[in-house]
Amino acid sequence: MAPMNNVFLLLFLSALVSLSLVHANFSVAAGTDDGSEQWGYVEVRPKAHMFWWLYRSPNRVEDPSKPWPILLWLQGGPGGSGVGFGNFLEIGPLDANLKPRNSTWLLKADLLFVDSPVGTGFSYVEDESLAVKTDEESATDLTTLLKELFNGNETLQKSPLFIFAESYGGKFAITLGVSALKAIEAGELKLQLGGVALGDSWISPEDFVFSWGPILKDMSRIDSNGLNRSNSLALKIRQQLATGKFTDATETWNELENVISASSNDEVKGVLGERYLTYFSKKIFASANGASGDFDSLMNGPIKAKLKIIPNNVLWGGQSGIVFPAMAGDFMKPRIKEVDELLAKGINVTIYNGQVDLICSTKGAEAWVDKLKSPLYCGEDDTTTKGFMRSYKNLFFYWILGAGHFVPVDQPCVSLQMVGSITRSPAN
Repeated sequence: MAPMNNVFLLLFLSALVSLSLVHANFSVAAGTDDGSEQWGYVEVRPKAHMFWWLYRSPNRVEDPSKPWPILLWLQGGPGGSGVGFGNFLEIGPLDANLKPRNSTWLLKADLLFVDSPVGTGFSYVEDESLAVKTDEESATDLTTLLKELFNGNETLQKSPLFIFAESYGGKFAITLGVSALKAIEAGELKLQLGGVALGDSWISPEDFVFSWGPILKDMSRIDSNGLNRSNSLALKIRQQLATGKFTDATETWNELENVISASSNDEVKGVLGERYLTYFSKKIFASANGASGDFDSLMNGPIKAKLKIIPNNVLWGGQSGIVFPAMAGDFMKPRIKEVDELLAKGINVTIYNGQVDLICSTKGAEAWVDKLKSPLYCGEDDTTTKGFMRSYKNLFFYWILGAGHFVPVDQPCVSLQMVGSITRSPAN
C-alpha cells in the first residue's frame, strides 16, 4: 500500500503545483519596498494581459465617516495609455521629466492606472485577434481585473472606487460602471462603487459632431462653405447611426475631421488642442505638456526598467495601433442609455467639461445634459470664477472655464478641488 500512497501523494502535489502555476500565469505583481506603489498584470482572458499600477497616497486621512477613496483612471483614444499619459502627463505624482507634480490627484485619493483595452500601453495580447471590438468587451476585461485586485484584498474593499475617465475613456468608464455594478449585485465582485466621473467624454458622438461646425464658425475658424460641409457630414453621420452603420459613421467622422482641418487651413488645431494628438503622436503630446525628449524612450527606458515585470518582447505602445481599428464598429455608438442605467441604480455620475474643448465640446455635452449652476473658485481666491457646477439628484455637471480637452492639465488647481468634492475625500 505504501507505494500506492506515494503515487497518490505525488499526483496530489503535482495538482497543487499545476494550480499554482495557473494562478501565477493569471496574475503577476510587484511593487516598491515601502508598499506605496504596486503594479502587475492580470490575464483577463487567455493570452490577453492587462497592466495596472496602483499608487497609495502619502496624504491619506483616516476618517471613519469619510473612507479614503481609490480613483481608477481610464484614458481615451481608444488606444491611449493611462499608465503613460494619464499618469506622467496629467494627474500622477511625477511629470514626464520625473519631477514631483504639485497638483497630483494623489493628494485626494489613491490612484489606480490601467492600460485598457488590452493592446494599450504595457498591456498586450499574444494574438492580435484578441483585441476588443466593443466597449462591453473592454468593460468585461476591466471587471475581471477588478475582481482579481479587490476580491482578495480587504484593505482595498474598504475604500470606495471612483471611475474617472477622459475622452473616449468615458465610454469605457460608463460601460465598466454598468458591468461592475452587475458583478457587485451578483456577489461576484467585492467592491464599493463610489461613482463615475466623465471628463470631456465621447458619450454621444452625434451631439459632438453637430457642435463642431457652429462653434468654429462662431470663432471665425471656418467660413460658411466649411460650415455647410461640416453640417452635411454631421447629418450623414446621424443617418448612418440611425441605420446601424457604425463603421461607416466612423469613416465619415474621419472625413469630417479632415474637412474641418482643410477648411480652417489647419488653424483649428489650436482649438482642438495639440494635446489631443496624444492618441496619434505621442511626442507632440509630451512636448505640449512640458516633457523633454521622447516619451516612448521614457516609458520603454527608465519606467520599464523600474517595473521589471514587463516581458522583454513587450514595448509600451507597441500594440496601440491595433486598438482603434478593432473598435471602429463601436467608436461612434452613443452610451447615453448606460448613463441612465447607472443613475436609475442610484450611482453618482459626474460630467466635467473644459469650456473651450472642441472635440467633446460643452455645447455637445449640454445637448444631453443641460446643467450649470454654482460657481467654482480655486483655493482662497474667490474673485475669479474658474467654472460652474450644477446637479440634479445624483447627476453632476462641471463646466471648467479656460480648459480644453485635458482639464487636469489646463486647470490643475480647480480640477484637484473638483476631485476632492466628487470623491468626498477626507483630505478636503
